[in-house]
Amino acid sequence: MPAARIWFGKASNPPGFRSLPHHHGEAETGAYVLSGRARVYFGKEYQDYVDLSEGDFMFVPPFIPHLEVNMSTTEELWWLACRTPENIVVNLPDIADSLLAGYRRV
Repeated sequence: MPAARIWFGKASNPPGFRSLPHHHGEAETGAYVLSGRARVYFGKEYQDYVDLSEGDFMFVPPFIPHLEVNMSTTEELWWLACRTPENIVVNLPDIADSLLAGYRRV
């Protein structure tokens, strides 16, 4: 029987990847870093962040704007994520890379 109120997914981000700013609506999101180095930016103008590496968990409450990046310019980042009630993604206006402390694409 398929799950009716939770979404699970495994995803990879290429070296230097960054998402658009977004939130997940009413969904609660949990993620586990399988391999690689991630940074999740949040807060006013995305000036706050948390760094994650292999074996780290994170939780994103509903409606919290954030964006995630692969901090490596040479290695893939692999996540295992779960979201409930479903895989909701609401993209928000983009911001310049230069506003993200420590981020670089190459």
